[in-house]
Amino acid sequence: MDPDPHGPPPTSPASPTSPRPSSSPAPPPRTLPPGTAPPRTAPPGALPTRTVPHRGVPSAALAAALVVLALLPVLGAAPASWDRTGARVSGRDEDRPRRTLKVAVSQSVDSLNPFLATRLLSTSVHRLMYENLTNYDPADNRPVPGLATAWKPSPDKLTWTYTIRENARWSDGRPVTARDAAWTFTTMMTDEDAATANGSFVTNFREVTAPSATRLVIRLRKPQATMAALDVPIVPRHIWSKAGDLAEFTNDRTFPVVGSGPFVLTGYKADSYVRLTANPVFWRGAPEFHELVFTYYKDGDAAVAALRKGEVSFVQGLTPAQARALADEPGVTVNDAPGRRFLALATNPGARAQDGQVFGDGHPSLRDPRVRRALFMAVDRDMLVDKVFQGYAVRGEGYIPPRFSRYHWRPAAGQRVLYDPGEAARLLDGAGYRKNAEGLRTGADGKPITYRLLCHATDPNDKAIGRYLQEWYAGLGLGLRVDCLDNVTDPWTAGEYDLAFDGWSVNPDPDFVLSIHTCAALPATPGAPGATDNFICDPRYDGLYGRQRAEYDPAARAALVRRMQSRLYDTGYMNVLAYPNAVEAYRSDRIASITTMPEAAGNIYGQDGYWSWWSATPAEPYGAGPGGGPPTGALVGIAAAGTLLAGGAGALALRRRRTVDDRE
Repeated sequence: MDPDPHGPPPTSPASPTSPRPSSSPAPPPRTLPPGTAPPRTAPPGALPTRTVPHRGVPSAALAAALVVLALLPVLGAAPASWDRTGARVSGRDEDRPRRTLKVAVSQSVDSLNPFLATRLLSTSVHRLMYENLTNYDPADNRPVPGLATAWKPSPDKLTWTYTIRENARWSDGRPVTARDAAWTFTTMMTDEDAATANGSFVTNFREVTAPSATRLVIRLRKPQATMAALDVPIVPRHIWSKAGDLAEFTNDRTFPVVGSGPFVLTGYKADSYVRLTANPVFWRGAPEFHELVFTYYKDGDAAVAALRKGEVSFVQGLTPAQARALADEPGVTVNDAPGRRFLALATNPGARAQDGQVFGDGHPSLRDPRVRRALFMAVDRDMLVDKVFQGYAVRGEGYIPPRFSRYHWRPAAGQRVLYDPGEAARLLDGAGYRKNAEGLRTGADGKPITYRLLCHATDPNDKAIGRYLQEWYAGLGLGLRVDCLDNVTDPWTAGEYDLAFDGWSVNPDPDFVLSIHTCAALPATPGAPGATDNFICDPRYDGLYGRQRAEYDPAARAALVRRMQSRLYDTGYMNVLAYPNAVEAYRSDRIASITTMPEAAGNIYGQDGYWSWWSATPAEPYGAGPGGGPPTGALVGIAAAGTLLAGGAGALALRRRRTVDDRE
């Protein structure tokens, strides 16, 4: 099971440094006072322009033209309108060449309701539809303005005041106000269903008010170190207040769906596609691609074939064989970068609810820490990296990937669980699970033990690892049934599994991905919504979680986060196998440039924001084939527009345009 975390970056003055490749030392941390935009991003309210590859066009003329185009939405351009199918039928940009960017995905949407969705594709779509209060800088993960242009805590850190930008509009033309944000957060605080996906962000909130259209005030019960990056999509109050039961509201009945992000949802078919159209009134400026379509492919080879034929322009989640095959493909660029995900083998500790009720049918032997440790000692993680990932991954240990160097943890030499099948067998013997005459280990009921392993049917890595586990566990006298399903969520939430492949995309701030293992994340009652990942409830872990969340000193907080990972490692509920690379490919005859995150060596799909798809620039001439477009690069800059002064005496400062799994 593979959820998508929503942990935001720290709010302390010393922001985390940008993740860098291991061969390149990270620069000293740069400071970012609360509410201050980074030097390279646009001033609050400014519409950034793009520096696009060009040939023979004077830079000054190009810059001026781009700024004029970017400023059209705030210079009186009328919002575009859509017909019932989602196609744009009017608007001042109707003469702009229509460019469609098609992205192949291997995951379906679990919900288009941002209060409920946890899968990576769903949360990625919501980041494109709805702006958050703040965003992440794609270069170094610092908090930067979103709907909020500034934010400031009170001296006791119990009251946070946000200034909401005046130039943000919903796609139906109405202004975005602080009241929309207050309604969003208050609904999450008062409606259990609305807290399903992102409830951990508001559990410490005492009150949220909007004294004016541009002023949002959040009062806390105790200090909270994540207030400069609440990764919560702000929804339009005038739409959602009429939605009724949020647990039943699918948000896909009427198109276009009103939003404030760079794209507007204009079409959806379950297990088939998600269609989004460029939002002409987005405050940063409309994307250059007119349409963005996520198309579902259950088979990865079919997605790669579609890329080759030009039916899609981007494919993610490549296998090593696919990546090698595409490396020399004309007109295709392969991006291989350190990933933000981990892949773990999760063990069912016994599903239970906060009211104490036990449910599910996890094997009782897994409640013994000796058994959990034995199962992990029987796994050769180095072999998995070599044979399954073929080098496109790093051996797993701590819960947070090495890409996030501030929080990444490694066990001490005496703590590390090493591959040792002999010691694993001795642990099982000591736990009372001995082999019978047939060489099979039996449980308390005298029956041979066969564990059930939840596996994603669309993930070839899951299947390959499952085969290795079957062989290794057979050597211990244990059976393993690998259940590869299209839908692993239902048996998982019902507690009807023994082992499962688990993985999350980790955000720059790990708070959310840590919160899903707290006792508070358990469902209130069996069957009720809950944010728990694996039904873990450990008082020692909870104590560390509460301390790190209230700690504003970056070094002290990071130390607490590492202690939390140490505790998870020792309990053996979550055994991290590997940190897979982000391996993806795009057609360079369709996409001239696109932002990776981090910019130095990062991913395109599933970012902590909307930078990749918002920044993507079409190749010209579009779709002309290899060599037909401008030079291809992994990055595109964001440009912060300068000011065009009246009478033509303008000054222009061009900057690079800059710019989150989710049960995958």
